[in-house]
Amino acid sequence: MFRSLLFVPGNSARFIEKARTLTADVVCLDLEDSVPANEKDAARASIAGAPGKGQEFRSPVYVRTNSFESGLVPADLRAVLQKGIDGVVIPKVNDAGEAAEIIRIITGLEKERGLGRIAVMPSIETARGVVNAYSIAGADERVNALVFGVFDFLHDMRMDYDEDDATGYAYARAKIPVDARAAGVHAIDAIWQKVDDAYGLVKDATIAKSLGYSGKSIIHPGQIEPVHKVFLPSKAEIEWAKKVVAALGEAMEKGSGRGAVRLEGRMIDAVHYKQAKAILNASES
Repeated sequence: MFRSLLFVPGNSARFIEKARTLTADVVCLDLEDSVPANEKDAARASIAGAPGKGQEFRSPVYVRTNSFESGLVPADLRAVLQKGIDGVVIPKVNDAGEAAEIIRIITGLEKERGLGRIAVMPSIETARGVVNAYSIAGADERVNALVFGVFDFLHDMRMDYDEDDATGYAYARAKIPVDARAAGVHAIDAIWQKVDDAYGLVKDATIAKSLGYSGKSIIHPGQIEPVHKVFLPSKAEIEWAKKVVAALGEAMEKGSGRGAVRLEGRMIDAVHYKQAKAILNASES
């Protein structure tokens, strides 16, 4: 489920602790925009200690690194990649080559540290990124979603943001989910920055859903429930989830049988089972 991608400042121990209890579909500990330059090292240390400290997170945990162009990504990844980190959000990806280089570093750290496969979400926030979104989405099998970053995109285009007029970014916003779907991955829409404006959030999320987005980036716990209500699972998703649970239920619940099976031409395993259960739970809520 990618209905909500909650960004949490990596330099705030209090916010990280709070995030353990939240029900966002993905919790993303941030090293980029929410962390000042002089606090990057402290944020890395805080995130590095998060998975093994205190209670487990209720949601999958991702980390947003700094951008490829910043030169900080290798240090970010070396500091934070460990067991308990499920994925990485890479901001301001311009082309598939940048994504491939970062994935090369991730792959090396996985082997060095005995980690499972780390998922990757490239964030599309520049004109070049929008043009190359399809090839970025298909850069590697571990890419599971594209994220749209509207404010940096507008900055790159030298345009102002107007919450009442989306004309300036309408093409980019519409193109990204098409490219993502063509590459077989999800798309997650940009944030709604007015955290006290629930009506505006729901309206904006509804537009995103109509464009083909699977969910929305959010920046406050109060945005989780409204966004989840907008992005309820579709009938097709529910039917797929039922098939996965039926195929893997005995193995997952009783610990018997194989942990991976073929379903409609695709291999499914424990990760798909968890996703299917989440879809069915969401459809019943």
